[in-house]
Amino acid sequence: MSSGILAMMLGISTLLGALGLFALLWGHKTGQFEDKHKFLDGALYDGEEELKDAVMMEQKRKEARKKAQEERRKDKRVMPD
Repeated sequence: MSSGILAMMLGISTLLGALGLFALLWGHKTGQFEDKHKFLDGALYDGEEELKDAVMMEQKRKEARKKAQEERRKDKRVMPD
């Protein structure tokens, strides 16, 4: 192989490696890999009823967060500038 092709392959592989590292660090920073409750819930709630209760509780949490966000948006609209 010629040295030009070898240098180009080395450059492209280094760029792709850096891009992969950047994506990994970004994912870690934004919490993409965090699933704190998955294994804990699996150990604690191994019956069908417990799993249904856990899903219902999670839905209630999401609804509460959504409602709180909507209230914050309404408060921002009401406040004069």
